[in-house]
Amino acid sequence: MPHTGDRNKNEETTRPAPENPAAGRDLVAVTPIEERLAGIVRPVVEGMGYELVRLRFMGGEGRTLQVMVDRPAGGIDINELAEISTALSAVLDVEDPIESAYTLEVSSPGLDRPLTRPKDFTIWAGFEARLETREPIEGRRRFRGQLHGMEGNEVLIEIPEGVIGLDFDWLASARLIANDELIGKMMAMRKATPVENLDRGSFDAIETDDNREEDGK
Repeated sequence: MPHTGDRNKNEETTRPAPENPAAGRDLVAVTPIEERLAGIVRPVVEGMGYELVRLRFMGGEGRTLQVMVDRPAGGIDINELAEISTALSAVLDVEDPIESAYTLEVSSPGLDRPLTRPKDFTIWAGFEARLETREPIEGRRRFRGQLHGMEGNEVLIEIPEGVIGLDFDWLASARLIANDELIGKMMAMRKATPVENLDRGSFDAIETDDNREEDGK
């Protein structure tokens, strides 16, 4: 099983980490072209006082650059998203990093937000999340449970067997699970913005693994 340290003294010895060429990186951008695009997008977003949460570039016939942003304290609104979109469009037109036409989509994280940076697991400690590792850990890749923050480079999550630690560098994806408690938190962050105005964004559709059994192999 994944490392538990003193949290479960009956747990087996830690297994070696799966091979991970992206060790030490976050999950904001995961491919070389996304990392290059993030290098252009991040300074613009942060210069406006916001944070880049995730960037994905969808190739194929309908090329789409999906940029997920938020306020440092959360609660970004639609008008702010429009301002960021306008600023990014101007910079991307000048930099011209993508050959051929593409669509720029700027979105907020939404209720079931992805967790892409180590600090996200501390900010959202106490809430339920779904994690998936790059390689099987003791024959298992998917873990669902309550987050308990970070301990060193490990993400702590409480599953039926107890609280375990998964090295952040092992993760392929992670996101919150929408429930009443999370909705209440989001509402507070948005200062009671009506639920119908919450922007779930277009990013939910690209997490294709979310509809599978969380605890499957």
